[in-house]
Amino acid sequence: MQLAPPWLKGYKTEYLTRDIIAGVTLAAIAIPEVMGYTSISQTPIVTGLYTIIFPTIIFGLLCSSRLLVVGADSATAAVLAGGLGALSVSGLTPGSAEWLAWCQLTAIVTGVLLLVARIFKLGFIADFLPASVLIGFLTGVGIQVLSGQIPDMLGIPKGSGNWFEQQWAWISNLGSANLADVGYAALTLAIILGFKRFIPKIPGAIVAIIVTIAISSALDSASKGVKTIGAIDGGFPPIGLPQGVGLSDVVSVLPIAVSCLVLIVAQSAATGRSFAAKHGDRVDVNRDIVGLSGANLAAGLSGTFVVNGSPTKTQILNGNGGKSQVANLVMAGITLLVAMFFTASLAPMPKATLGAIVFLIGVELIDIKGMKAILAYRKDEFVVALITAVIVFAVGVEQGIIAALVLAILALLRRQYRPVHYVERLKEDGTLGYSPASTGVQSEPGLLVFRFDSSIYYANATSFVDDVERLMDSAPDKVRMVVLDCSSVDDVDYTASQAVSRLVDYVHQKDGHVALAEADPQLVASFERGGVFDPSKVKRTEVLPTVAAAVESFRSQPAEG
Repeated sequence: MQLAPPWLKGYKTEYLTRDIIAGVTLAAIAIPEVMGYTSISQTPIVTGLYTIIFPTIIFGLLCSSRLLVVGADSATAAVLAGGLGALSVSGLTPGSAEWLAWCQLTAIVTGVLLLVARIFKLGFIADFLPASVLIGFLTGVGIQVLSGQIPDMLGIPKGSGNWFEQQWAWISNLGSANLADVGYAALTLAIILGFKRFIPKIPGAIVAIIVTIAISSALDSASKGVKTIGAIDGGFPPIGLPQGVGLSDVVSVLPIAVSCLVLIVAQSAATGRSFAAKHGDRVDVNRDIVGLSGANLAAGLSGTFVVNGSPTKTQILNGNGGKSQVANLVMAGITLLVAMFFTASLAPMPKATLGAIVFLIGVELIDIKGMKAILAYRKDEFVVALITAVIVFAVGVEQGIIAALVLAILALLRRQYRPVHYVERLKEDGTLGYSPASTGVQSEPGLLVFRFDSSIYYANATSFVDDVERLMDSAPDKVRMVVLDCSSVDDVDYTASQAVSRLVDYVHQKDGHVALAEADPQLVASFERGGVFDPSKVKRTEVLPTVAAAVESFRSQPAEG
C-alpha cells in the first residue's frame, strides 16, 4: 500500500483556494452540528469539537477518498449511547467522566476492529446493508434523534423508559413548558430554515447560535430559568488512554463496537462511492477502512467518541466546491482554534438552541422521498425498510443494526429461494421471448425451455425441480425435450446437483430428454460430479452452447408417432 494518500495524486495548486474556502464554510456548519451530536452521545459539548480535529486529520492522511468527511455522526452516536445505556456498570451515568471514558474505549475497540476488517479485506461488509435497509435505518435514527430533542426545546425534563414512554412524558407535561425555552427553539428553527430558503450560502445554524447567545447573554436568561449549556472545559484535546477502564472492559463494549463497525463501513463506503462517482473518481474502500480505523483510534485517544463518514458534511463540502481532504484539514484547524480559545463564549447558549439544531438534523435523516421510492419499486423491500425504522426508534439503535443485517439477508435469501423464472420461446425473428412460468405454458409443442434466474443451492433446489415437473405435467402437449437455460446459474452445490440429477431421471421416465444451454464449463463439471451425465441413464443429457442451438436440436429430432 502506498504511503501518500491517493487523493494527493493530480492535486493542482489552483485547488488550494477552493479547498480553503470550502473548509471554512464546512467548519461554520460542522461545529454547531457536532456540538449538537453530543446531546445524542450524552458527552460534554467540547467532545463534539474534538471529533473533527485529530480524527479528521488522521483520516485525511490515510484515506483514498477525496471528499469524504469524518466526524461525529448521529447514527453512531445513537448506537453508542444506546449500547452504553444498556450496560449494567456501577456508576456509569450519562455525561459523567466515567461515561466519557467508556465512550473513548468503545472508539478504540471500534478502531481496532476496523483495522482487523482491513487486514482480512472485509470491505464487502458494506454490500450487506442494501440502500433500502440503510434508508430505513437512518429514518429510524432520525425519528429517535428529533424526538429526543423535544424536551430540551420545551424546557421540560426528559422522560425515562422506552421510546413510547419518553414521548408520553413530554406530551403529558406540555402544560409545564417554559415559554422562554420554546421561544429560543422557535427562533433557532426560524433562522436556520429562513437562511436555508433565502440565503443558502450562509450557514443558518452558526447565525442562530450567535443570535441566541447574544440575546441570552443580554437578558441573563440563565438566571430566569432558561437552561443553558454553561461553562465548557475547552482547550487542546487531551491525549492519552481513557482513565478508569481497562482490558477487562473490552468485552463489555465489544457488541457496541461491532454495531458501530457495520454502520461505519456501510455508511462511509456508500457516501464515499456516491461522491466519487459524481467526479469520475474511484475509492478504495479497504484503504478508507484504514483511515476510519485511524480516525476512531485517534478519537479514543483524544478525549472523544466514535466517528463515522458523514453524508451531510460530505454534501456540504462537495456543494461548496471542495476538491480534497485539504478542506477537511482546514476545518480541523479552525475547530482546534475554537476549542482552545472560544469555548467560554458559548456558555450562555440555550440548550433549546442546540436541541433545535439537532431536531432539524433528525428531520433531514427521515428520508420520506427514499421510502416512497422503495415502495414504488418493490413492496417487500419497503416492508423491510419500515420494520428496520420502527425497531431503531421503538426498541433501540443497536438492535436496529442487528435487525437491518438479518432482514437484509432474509430478503436476499427469499429472492433466491423464489427467484423469477420463465418459459422461453424462440420468436420468428430468432430472438428469445419470455413468458411467466405458469401452469399450461410451453415453448412449443413438445418443448419446454426453462430459465431460472438464480444459482441453484440447497434452499431452492426442491423448488426448482418442482417447478419444472409441474410445467411438464401441465403442458398442453407431451414434453419430449426439456432445455434448462443456465445463463443465470453460475453455481450449484451438492444438494442442487443431486436434485437436478433426479429431475433428469424424472424427465427420462416420462420419455423425455434433457439439454443444458449456455452452461459454463465449471457448472458442467459440477453437474458431472453430481451424476447428471451418468452414462447408466437411459438417455444422455446434452450440453449445447445456446438456447437457439437447443431449439434447433429439438426440431431436428423426428416427432413421435
